[in-house]
Amino acid sequence: MKRTAFIAIVGRPNVGKSTLLNALMGEKIAIVSKKPQTTRNRITGILTKGDDQYVFLDTPGMHKPKTKLGDIMVKNVRKTVGESDAVILVVDASYAPGQIEEGFIERIKKNELPAILVINKTDKADAEQIGETIKAYSALHDFKSIVPIAAIKNDGTDIVLKEAEGFMKEGEWFFPETALTDQPERQIASEIIREKLLRTLDEEIPHGTAVIVDTFEEGKNILKINATVYCEKESHKGIIIGKGGETLKKIGTYAREDMEAFFETKVFLNIWVKVKENWRDSQSVISNFGFKLD
Repeated sequence: MKRTAFIAIVGRPNVGKSTLLNALMGEKIAIVSKKPQTTRNRITGILTKGDDQYVFLDTPGMHKPKTKLGDIMVKNVRKTVGESDAVILVVDASYAPGQIEEGFIERIKKNELPAILVINKTDKADAEQIGETIKAYSALHDFKSIVPIAAIKNDGTDIVLKEAEGFMKEGEWFFPETALTDQPERQIASEIIREKLLRTLDEEIPHGTAVIVDTFEEGKNILKINATVYCEKESHKGIIIGKGGETLKKIGTYAREDMEAFFETKVFLNIWVKVKENWRDSQSVISNFGFKLD
């Protein structure tokens, strides 16, 4: 009998939600960076094992929004939780529950959703800290299970998957057995480029960028991709391009290598950089860039 479940992966920024998703999938589905608020759109990871199909929904980190884009991200997190069958709440082992975590727990209770608490980054906390974190969260909610992990080392993620099996309900699958994600190929290419921006550039600049794939042409044994990076300031454009174009060249090389690994074909990639001032506070531009409130 086939079974399935939609499982929201939630938490504050930079607790390792996307790293956990990639570990559960055994594939790189979501972009990962040490910088907070890496994920902007909801990322779907589809894992089919035997008769079970897990549909993991990796959400943006919950935060106090400072822009219209931030508002959209936060609203989509809340909507995703309400539409899910279950929740995986990811927290940092070194920190006590805060308002964000308490807010998620309230939403879990309100929607009467089964939930797993994943305590991540145990490799950076001592046993006493981990014990205190478990105790603090246990006092707030009766979680289905509490699983300490170090997602970056793939330590304990198999236990998370085993526990998530308890979320399964009898029913037909929503996706083909071979599907890994419901993201369009253009979006995957865009996210790969954005990851390289996040990894290469200084703090605030990459958060003020958007990547649009202008053309995505499949040829014989080659993909031809033209993309534009939009930033908010002329000074940022110069930093992204770098002296003699070296920074942009590095970003392009790293992105192309990841694309070739993911799409399993040779990739020809061109990237341009343009300025669109204050785009994160323009509803029309945000919509044109593909950030939509579901």
